[in-house]
Amino acid sequence: MESGTPFLAVIMDLTIPGGLGGKEAAERILSVFPTACLIVSSGYSNDPIMSNYQEYGFSGAIAKPYDIHEVETVLYSLLTHCWEKDKSAIRPMSSSHHMWL
Repeated sequence: MESGTPFLAVIMDLTIPGGLGGKEAAERILSVFPTACLIVSSGYSNDPIMSNYQEYGFSGAIAKPYDIHEVETVLYSLLTHCWEKDKSAIRPMSSSHHMWL
């Protein structure tokens, strides 16, 4: 944030023992950056936030454990969504890369 370069997305864990959980952190982030693309993550797939993530301000969800291919799939699916929310947040790295920042 200090550099002025926005993040494409933030993966947030729902449960942080002794800390601020993903739901509360998302509320705080979205109050300052309403176009933020937040991905909720949890090992508790039966948590209602995981199945209804959009109702809580998240743009995507990924269940633990996950691998790099699942992360890539979630990020790729969010490119269009996040682009529509904030066109300044996504810019191509180069024509030879598949991922965007």
